[in-house]
Amino acid sequence: MQLSEEQTAFYDMAKDFAVKKMAPNAEKWDEEKIFPIDTLRELAELGFGGIYVNPDLGGSGLSRLDSTLIFESLSHGCTSTAAFLSIHNLSLIHISEPTRRTP
Repeated sequence: MQLSEEQTAFYDMAKDFAVKKMAPNAEKWDEEKIFPIDTLRELAELGFGGIYVNPDLGGSGLSRLDSTLIFESLSHGCTSTAAFLSIHNLSLIHISEPTRRTP
């Protein structure tokens, strides 16, 4: 399967962010039990705070495959932050589309 140009672009953007902004801090965040709220806000500004949410509601409207690419990329920087963002996005499905059964 070939990724679309858009998928490649947000994969690369997420990985670049992870390597430059998350990886240098990941060990400190874990050791000092820091919840990196400013980093999460930056990720939201990139469109990763509402991945599955319809664009009419302020989200990105992306698919599960798209989200997998994003979370894989972010895991290169900090797996716990990527995991939190994944859970956050899965929770938003139920808030933004309560009748939707599978993302």
